Amino acid sequence: MRVCARQALASRVFGLGIPTAICCILAGCAGSAVAPDAQPGHCRRASEQEIIALFDRWNASLKTGDPHQVVANYAERSILLPTVSNVPRLTPADKEDYFRHFLESRPSGVIDLRFVDIACDTAVDAGLYTFTFGATGQVVHARYTFTYRWEGGKWLITSHHSSAMPEATPH
Repeated sequence: MRVCARQALASRVFGLGIPTAICCILAGCAGSAVAPDAQPGHCRRASEQEIIALFDRWNASLKTGDPHQVVANYAERSILLPTVSNVPRLTPADKEDYFRHFLESRPSGVIDLRFVDIACDTAVDAGLYTFTFGATGQVVHARYTFTYRWEGGKWLITSHHSSAMPEATPH
């Protein structure tokens, strides 16, 4: 609908008036603001179990020790706001750089609390997880949010935020 509003405004600005705006709407402009994959019949809805398995896939890629395998879970256009770095990671190279250092400590995650929300071609998995670092034995409790999008025939991470819990023990 946003596209139509712009075209209607442009019609008024260029003196073409209301009839042009109406023609725009009747010509199907309202449908052009919706991505083809989001239309009925083209929607990829995951099951909750499928979204839960995506964390397991990501966690298994951590255990390989290969940053390239971890980054393969992320969409080309995605953001990583990592637990142990203040730098947002936007490109695959940025993410590989982060995971190259993160994986040196041999992390393994376990979900403690989870909330899953599923929509058309997208899903969110958010909650609390605990990381144990095999290299040091350190344990870190953190909050997380993974946002996924169905892209190229698979679910990919488009946004990943992780932050250490601010309090020593949760209430």
